[in-house]
Amino acid sequence: MANIRIIGAGLAGSEAAIYLANKGYKIDLIEMRPKYQTGAHKTKYPAELVCSNSLGSTDLLNASGLLKKEALILGSTLIKTAQECSVPSGNSLSVDRYGFSKEIEKIIKSYKNINLITDKYEKIDTDTPTIIATGPLSTIELINDIKLKFGENNFYFFDAIAPIVEKGSINFDKAFYASRWDKGEANFINCPMTKEEYENFYEILTTSKRAPLKDFEANYFEGCMPIEVMASRGKDTLRFGPMKPVGIFDKRIKTEFKKHQFYAIVQLRQDDKLANLYNLVGFQTNLIWGEQKKLIKSIPGLENANIVRYGVMHANTFINSPKILNCFLQTKKYQNIFFAGQLTGVEGYSESISTGLLSAINIDRYLKNLDMIKLTNKTMLGALIEYITYSEHKKFQPINANWGIIEEIICDKKKLKDKKYKNELRSKRSLDEIEKISKLMEK
Repeated sequence: MANIRIIGAGLAGSEAAIYLANKGYKIDLIEMRPKYQTGAHKTKYPAELVCSNSLGSTDLLNASGLLKKEALILGSTLIKTAQECSVPSGNSLSVDRYGFSKEIEKIIKSYKNINLITDKYEKIDTDTPTIIATGPLSTIELINDIKLKFGENNFYFFDAIAPIVEKGSINFDKAFYASRWDKGEANFINCPMTKEEYENFYEILTTSKRAPLKDFEANYFEGCMPIEVMASRGKDTLRFGPMKPVGIFDKRIKTEFKKHQFYAIVQLRQDDKLANLYNLVGFQTNLIWGEQKKLIKSIPGLENANIVRYGVMHANTFINSPKILNCFLQTKKYQNIFFAGQLTGVEGYSESISTGLLSAINIDRYLKNLDMIKLTNKTMLGALIEYITYSEHKKFQPINANWGIIEEIICDKKKLKDKKYKNELRSKRSLDEIEKISKLMEK
C-alpha cells in the first residue's frame, strides 16, 4: 500500500493521519513543533487548541453541532476524543485543553504505521500522495513553495486569542453561574455590569494602546474579531455581541422573570478539566499586556483576577482555495496533493477536523481508484466545501459552519419562516445524506 505524507499535526492533520493509519497506510506525519515553535502554540503536543477551548455547540439545530455530528458519523476520532475529554460547558463541547492534546498524541503514538517526524516541511513533493494541513501559521518557506507551484498568492488575516484567568481569584460576591435563559447547566461564570461600569470599561478599551501589527495589513476575520475592533464600531456593539446581557439572570436578585437585570455581561468559560482556569468569552484582543490587565480588572468580579494568559494576536494565512482546490479537497493541478484545515479557508476547530477527515477519505479512495466523496450543500460539511471551492468568489474569505451556506428548505415555493422547524428539517436532511455516504464507504 502507498505511503502517505501528512504535513502538520494540528487538528486536521491528526484526524487525517489516524483515519489513514486505520486504513493500513504507512504515514509520515511531519510537524515542526516543538523544534520550531510558533508565536501562538505553547506545547509540543499535536492537535493543540490555540484560541478557545470550545469546539462549539452540540445542538443539532446549530450549524456547529450538526457539523460535529456529521463528522462522527463519517468516523471522526478527534470529535469522539473531544467528547471524552469534555469539561462542563452547557450546550457546547469544550475540552480540557491539554488533556485533549495529550490524548491525541497518545493515540497517534499507538500506531506503528504512523511515523511522527519533528521538522519543517518546505518543498512539496508532487510525486508523493500528500495532505497539507499546516494551518494558519504555515512557514514562509512552504507558503512560497505553494505560491510557486500553484501560481496564486496567499491571503493574510489576523487571529486573536482571549485572556485566561484563575477561578480562585474571581469575586463571586459579584460574579455568578448561569446559562442564557437557563438552558442546560449553569456552566458559565457571569460578571454583570451597570451602565456606569460598562461606560468605564468601554472608555478603557477604546483608549488603550494596542500591540504593533508589524508589517502586515490587518484584515480581521469577522468570526474572531479583536474586542477593541468590535468596540470601535459603536458604543453598543459589544452589548449586542459578546457582552449581551439578554436572558442571563442572577437568581440571588429577586426580579420579574425575563426582565433584563443588567446593562452588559462578561462571560467566562471553563478552560481546563479541573475547572481552575476560565477564558473570557469573545475577548480576543491585541491590547498590550499592561492595558489588558487594567481592562480586565475594571470588570466587576475580576478586580483581583489572577491573569494566567494574556491575549495575543498572530498572522494567519490561507490559500485561494477556489482557484486551487476541487470539491474533494484535491488540488486541480496535482492529483496527489490534497489540502485540509484552516489553510483552505475554513475557520474553526470542528471545521478543521471535518476537512481533515474528508481529505483523508478522498485520498484513500483516490489511491484505490474508487469514486471520491462529493457531499452536497444539503449537508453542513458539503456546504463548507462548496463555499471554499466556489470558483466565482470575487473576494474569498475564511468562513465558519453556518446555516447561510446550506441549501434552503422550500415548502410551497416559499422559505419556511419557523426557524426552529426549518433547522430541524435541514438537520434531518443532512444526517440522512451523511448516513447514506457512510454506508457507501463501508462497501
